Amino acid sequence: MARQSISLTQPNDEWLKTQVATNEYSSKSELVNDLIRQARNQQRQIDWISSKLEIAENSGFTNDSKEQILAKSKSLLNG
Repeated sequence: MARQSISLTQPNDEWLKTQVATNEYSSKSELVNDLIRQARNQQRQIDWISSKLEIAENSGFTNDSKEQILAKSKSLLNG
């Protein structure tokens, strides 16, 4: 496993310490690795959605842009 040294702001360091203190994680490293995994998973989801939007946009089904499709979807979801 690669070893890294990072600097944290005071609020971020305190938050990490609190998470470890509640025994949710055994160490700051474990928590940081979990946060990175979550961010990577979220990015994969964003990339998948973006690719689906791009395919739909290029299929001729609509002339709306990604932003317009997103805005319409949000307005439908919010009533």
